[in-house]
Amino acid sequence: MLSSLFALGLGAGCSAAAEAADSSRMVRSYLALGDSYTIGQSVSPAERWLSAALHQSAPQGPFDLVTLLIGVNDQFRGYELATYRAALIPLLHDALTLAGGHAGQVVVLSIPDWGVTPFAAGQDRGAIAASIDGFNALAKQEVAALGAHWVDITPLTRDIAMGGMVAPDGLHPSGAMYARWVAATVPVVLGISPTAVSRPR
Repeated sequence: MLSSLFALGLGAGCSAAAEAADSSRMVRSYLALGDSYTIGQSVSPAERWLSAALHQSAPQGPFDLVTLLIGVNDQFRGYELATYRAALIPLLHDALTLAGGHAGQVVVLSIPDWGVTPFAAGQDRGAIAASIDGFNALAKQEVAALGAHWVDITPLTRDIAMGGMVAPDGLHPSGAMYARWVAATVPVVLGISPTAVSRPR
């Protein structure tokens, strides 16, 4: 649900992306905004998205990096695209504000395809995929308009044939899947301007 966001404030020591960067490009503060897919529902803390610990409090910016992963609950509940867009745009601008007004420091991830999971057994997986594609197309357009970064993790979530990519609850991603998300996101993070992430604190 778009109205139920979790905010995770992290230092550089917790960020896989920051560990990969040199000192001049270090991401020293990171905020992850999202739903249960962001917090790592049904996986151990060590395997969660960027190994983050959950904090349900109002974040205090600006942050060097802000990621946003939302929309799966809106799609699951059958919301219209117009309804999703009306809620998405303010959240994108919230992310921009939390990034100190620097759109280049905002990274938005696409909606994972829950339709391929055991949870979706007996449902029209093709219709779910088509709906998610529609939500993602809209979100990608709005992210581009903002000038932020878009990372398409949806194809990764559809590639679960190798096994071990779904958490024990049969719905959420496993630690192995989260690792694939990180691998897809790190190059984008490392491409962020060094100047943008070197503000004095």
